[in-house]
Order: sequence, then C-alpha cells, then structure tokens
Amino acid sequence: MTAQRPPLPPFTMETAIQKVQAAEDAWNTRNPEKVSLAYTPDSQWRNRDTFITGREEIVAFLTAKWERELEYVLRKSLWGFRENRMAVRFQYEWHDAADQWYRSYGNELWEFDENGLMRRREASINDVAISAADRRYFGPRPDAERGPGHDIPLR
Repeated sequence: MTAQRPPLPPFTMETAIQKVQAAEDAWNTRNPEKVSLAYTPDSQWRNRDTFITGREEIVAFLTAKWERELEYVLRKSLWGFRENRMAVRFQYEWHDAADQWYRSYGNELWEFDENGLMRRREASINDVAISAADRRYFGPRPDAERGPGHDIPLR
C-alpha cells in the first residue's frame, strides 16, 4: 500500500498553502531521508542542470547539497495551482566553507500523484552573494509568519 501525504489533490487555496508550508518545513530539517518520503519512489527532478530520478538519488543529491550549503534556511510561497500541480517561488540562504553567504532565488513546478506524493519537480535557481549582515532568515519560519499574507520579498 502506498503512503499518503495529505493534503491530497485536487488542491484548494487552503490545501495548496498547507502543502507548500509542509514542503518548506521538511526541507528546513535538512534531513534527506525525511524529505525524500514526500516524493514518489520514481519521482523525476530537474534541479538547475541536474536530473534526478527516484528517492535514492534524491537522498544522495540532498546529502551533498546540505554538506555544501551550510546553515541552509528556506522560505517558499505559493505562486499558483490547478488540480494536482503547483507553481512555487522560493528563497533560501546559506554559506559555503569559506563563510561566503548566498541568497538563492528560484521557481519550482510541482506535480503530485493521487496520494499527495510529488512525482515531478522542476527547479530553476539563481544564487546571489550577500554579506552576513544582509541575511533575512535565521531559522525555520516563526508561527506568526505562516499562512496567507506572508509572502517572501522579491529581493
């Protein structure tokens, strides 16, 4: 039996926002195994110029990512949705081993199966070097900043 990951499609505004927040929360754990369970066993990704298929490759990719992108912290916001698909924009901050900070901006296209597992993820991402003083995010999103009306800034 396949595990379900509510909320399930077709999405409403409320359930789409819940799904995006759940993804943000999971990625902020920086736990590749936990994150991979939100995807179908044969999930297909395009992340920048890397193509990934399946949970094993997702775990390997995320493990390497979070070894390189230190103190990673993410914010996501819903851009749009229809039935079992969503468009999401995001920003995350991290630093490298030389302590150079970055803010990474991106957009994702998501497609879910009937069990609420993501079967397709396409991510386009750009990195901008920032100073430590320019950081915005210092941990997971506080409860007071969750839900509608708490979009991420453009810059």
